[in-house]
Amino acid sequence: MRVLTYKDLDLRKVKAAFAKVRAYLEADDFRSADVKKLAPGKFWRAKLGRSDRLLLQFARCGGQTVCLVLEVIENHAYEKSRFLRGIPVDESKIEAEPVGAPEQEDHAVLEAAALRWLHPTRSEFELLDRPIVFDDAQEAVRRLVPPVVVVGSAGSGKTAVTLAKMREATGGVLYVTHSAYLAQSARAIYEAHGFENPHQEASFLSYREFVETLRVPKGREVTYPAFAGWFERHRAAARSSLGEVDAHALYEEFRGVIGASAAGPLDLPTYLALGARQSLFAEQARTAAHALFERYRQWLRDTGLFDLNLVAQEWRALATPTYDFVVIDEVQDLTNVQLALVLATLKTPGQFLLCGDSNQIVHPNFFSWAAVRSLFWHGVVGMDSQRQELSVLQANFRNTRTVTELANALLKIKQARFGSIDKESNFLVECASMEEGSAQLLDVRSAGVKELNTRTRTSAQYAVVVLRDEDKPRAREYFSTPLVFAVHEAKGLEYPHVILFELISGQRAAYTEVCEGVRPEDLDVQTLAYNRARDKADKSLEIYKFYVNALYVAITRAVQSLVLVESDLRHPLFALLGLQAGTAPLSAPVARASTREEWAQEARKLALQGKVEQAQAIQDTFLRSQEVPWKPWTQTLVQELLPKVLNPADPSNKVRQMVYDYALWHGQHMWIRRLYKEAHFAPAQPIWQAWEAFGRNTSAPQVQTLRKRHLQPYTAHNFKDILRQCDQYGVDHKTVVGATPLAMAVLAGNLPLVDALLERGANPALRNEFGHTPWMEALCQAMDDLQYAKQSLGLLFDRIAPPVLDVQTDERYHPLHHAQAEYWVLSLMLAGFKTLCSDAMGRRDYPYYKYAQGFFAALFAKVFDTLPLHIWQARRRKGTYINAVLARAERDSTYIPARKLWVRTQVGHYLPNPEMQLRWHDGTTQEPVWKAVMEVLGAEWVSEGTKGRLLS
Repeated sequence: MRVLTYKDLDLRKVKAAFAKVRAYLEADDFRSADVKKLAPGKFWRAKLGRSDRLLLQFARCGGQTVCLVLEVIENHAYEKSRFLRGIPVDESKIEAEPVGAPEQEDHAVLEAAALRWLHPTRSEFELLDRPIVFDDAQEAVRRLVPPVVVVGSAGSGKTAVTLAKMREATGGVLYVTHSAYLAQSARAIYEAHGFENPHQEASFLSYREFVETLRVPKGREVTYPAFAGWFERHRAAARSSLGEVDAHALYEEFRGVIGASAAGPLDLPTYLALGARQSLFAEQARTAAHALFERYRQWLRDTGLFDLNLVAQEWRALATPTYDFVVIDEVQDLTNVQLALVLATLKTPGQFLLCGDSNQIVHPNFFSWAAVRSLFWHGVVGMDSQRQELSVLQANFRNTRTVTELANALLKIKQARFGSIDKESNFLVECASMEEGSAQLLDVRSAGVKELNTRTRTSAQYAVVVLRDEDKPRAREYFSTPLVFAVHEAKGLEYPHVILFELISGQRAAYTEVCEGVRPEDLDVQTLAYNRARDKADKSLEIYKFYVNALYVAITRAVQSLVLVESDLRHPLFALLGLQAGTAPLSAPVARASTREEWAQEARKLALQGKVEQAQAIQDTFLRSQEVPWKPWTQTLVQELLPKVLNPADPSNKVRQMVYDYALWHGQHMWIRRLYKEAHFAPAQPIWQAWEAFGRNTSAPQVQTLRKRHLQPYTAHNFKDILRQCDQYGVDHKTVVGATPLAMAVLAGNLPLVDALLERGANPALRNEFGHTPWMEALCQAMDDLQYAKQSLGLLFDRIAPPVLDVQTDERYHPLHHAQAEYWVLSLMLAGFKTLCSDAMGRRDYPYYKYAQGFFAALFAKVFDTLPLHIWQARRRKGTYINAVLARAERDSTYIPARKLWVRTQVGHYLPNPEMQLRWHDGTTQEPVWKAVMEVLGAEWVSEGTKGRLLS
């Protein structure tokens, strides 16, 4: 068996023992290596000596099983393992003898750790979200000294190489990209399996979030639909001077030319002086275009919108040397001024890595690698251009051979028609996949389309891609799948099978121009020779770039197979691509129907990417649910019932009992007082009288009884009924107490149920009326139940805790990462806010007056001491450390950076800074908004239950 070792494997203390074990493994002698399965889980261990163990995992690649050596575990200390993440391991329960070779033991586990490609000789692997073996070009990039520019096609592994190189940097490290989802995904890949570099502080931001770290812009970002609406009102006036200009073209001119200069928006003389290839418009039309740009800027001011280009120019003065190393992924999505703003935050010019592919530009920005180089040549970012290193990754590890060949054919057509775009993008892709795949042209009028719809409509492995949003309705006439995307939405996605619906026939004239004058013999080349178009005044490339790039992006979304459904089968582009419609059987594989859980996961993924339309379509098509037959407890319901509840003349106690239970569940003791004082509700009497007499909490038994009753179904090992309810009412339905099933499973500490609900697409970011997510519910319970904290908190962390808290103070965005102590302190403050001053909670370890003044270090310390060492390190388990964290982040602190997260109420006591804002996702809009922290936490409602103590 072939043995691969993790790149960061530390063998210094066990070299001799490891060499012996490795030889056993390579000889398939698992008995001598004492290989045994760690159950439950996907890990194995081998015996290095009396007390040291080797953590293993097995994977498959092309029918071959390989052994992956992950970690040395010294002195049986499994609890310190980076990969086991606190999972308890009892060596006495490990099987006494291995049953056989690991590849015969658990095929499901082996398939979960599949390798896409193996180097013929390299014995090390990188571990991101999955094990990866780099090819020679990728490994060469990883070893380069910055500055580095990496050019790679879709599926080339450029992001993986970029993240691997980023892991090696020290100091403040920034990863920034246009897409918020890509930034989140990159963080998840980067931090997979508990990776941490103690010598760096890494930030992963979308470009919009990066701008907000300097200052949060006022208003909303302008979008293309908003711009198109504005342009329609000016189209008639612009026609006389600009002709029949397309709104997309003008949008690109504004964003990619006039407004994109790092030195500021171009004035009219500078704009007129641009070369022929630097603008979409001829010189005689530029005066009118510039005048429209000024009207555009006025429209932005009048409507409260902002353009990130213009913001970048204004914010340039706010950029200070902050980061030691910067990675910019998908750099082709940024304009020069945006790029310059990011690089202006470097402490040392040149300490960056740029990564992208200009063939994937499908939105207006007029990007070119030449324009990027000009930043260095003209000293805009303060570095010598001669130090720039450029690498090209030509291998494609994602797409099958047929799909890759089709994409290459399009690149050949692009170059033959328009000449070389630039030296950096002048290459064909080399397919590394061993799968052949398929590509087929199908007549939209043929019976094959109906068969294709039958094969695909219930499978989450098939997606339909159209050119633009307005083409979706016609595609839905033929295909029933909810996975219908315009090209701009599909960018960044990948599906095993893709259907392109009338991309070419729908824009026949444009694609005719794309292949105008291109002959089949022009495409009979194995490499692309660098050859610029002779006519500099020819605007064909800029005009038709969208169409050819859109088709390229659409093709490369298909991992295995591709079907082009078209009405104009005689279009010349098909012949150039080598596609011909015939009578051959449909080549698209018959996909099994996806399960409800798979559709739920797909909907969740798309929602996170901002693909709300498709996520909702999945919900409506496959995840339709009924209304719950009960009335969940809510603030609105309680407020509606209050007149009846507090009326002593009303004889009904049913609604009083509900409000009483609501008060106990949420720890709002003043409701109990009102029930006793105003409504004379008998069950509330002993609790309140005892409080008034003894000044201490006597409601703990009632709280525990109530919680036990409602949580009982969620504590059981057999939770089929819970999952059945989720199928019936939706996975995020509200239970009787107003919490989601996920929140109830979290409170019950039932990890298998938590996993099952997450597998069904449960949303861990949903908040209740007190601003609590399921993770915050767990923290709130942990503050009063240390046994729960010790047993559940660490294991729940990897499952449902957000990696970052989005906080705004002093008009600046502060992303608090879970590795920062402020993340944990603020999380506990937000989670414990509603019950801090409550007398209706369970156990309280300190006198009431301690809580009445705010949060204090000892309250945090008792929770922190229950966390596993891989989450909260031993050096942090001191009161002095926690007090230092509290002092440095308070509102009046002079510490730099002063995040101003809380206010000091008296010596040693703190509350969340009421001027702070949190980013709020309401689940219905694509763009989150900032909300005042007290609004998020429902402070007025909490205040009603605590007589305003927290707000006074």
